[in-house]
This record gives sequence, structure tokens and C-alpha cells, in this order.
Amino acid sequence: MSVLFINYPKCSTCVNARKWLEENKIEFESRHIVENNPTKEELKKFIALSGLPAKKFFNTSGILYREMNLKEKLATATEEEMVEILSSNGMLVKRPLVVTDKGVLIGFKKDKWEEFFK
Repeated sequence: MSVLFINYPKCSTCVNARKWLEENKIEFESRHIVENNPTKEELKKFIALSGLPAKKFFNTSGILYREMNLKEKLATATEEEMVEILSSNGMLVKRPLVVTDKGVLIGFKKDKWEEFFK
């Protein structure tokens, strides 16, 4: 199974997630979310594969999210509009993201990751 690990290296949650992957000997391809932000097409695939609404892909604790007043905008935005916003800046995307052919993990919750990679 190929594992794409989309992360921001300065994010402590991403650092912990990377460490967990390495400790569990899970091979992965690492991708810097700001230098190589997911495209609209990728995001559409990730959202479909995750089975979650597009809204769950937003980094709601980020400064940019607050500066852009996205809480209000997302209340009435279509999925297409959300994908457009997410693809505009990697700092808007919740991280880390793990993408496999089996599914998508958003954020790092050790118990969910253990279950997913069983």
C-alpha cells in the first residue's frame, strides 16, 4: 500500500505523526503542504475517498482560517467552493493528511491511525 503523508514540517502534530509512521515501520512519501499544496482534483479525490464532508478538511485552528472569516463563508459554501478555497493555500488544509488507496486520515489521532493501519 502506498502512503502519501502530506504535512507541514513545523507543525508539532505532523512531527508526532511522522514519528509514529516511522516507529511503526510504515513507508511513506512525504509532501510539504505549503510548497506542494493539494490541487482541486486531488482534493476532490481525497474528499471522496475519505467519505467525509469537505468542511472537515479545513484547518479551523489556523490563523489564515480566522483572518479569512471562513467559519461564516463555509456555512453557505458549496463543496466546489470549499475545494477552491482549500486549493488556494496549504495552510488552510487540516494536517497531517495520510492518503492511501484504502482511505484518507485527517489530523493525527493515534488510536484511529492504529486501527487504519492494522
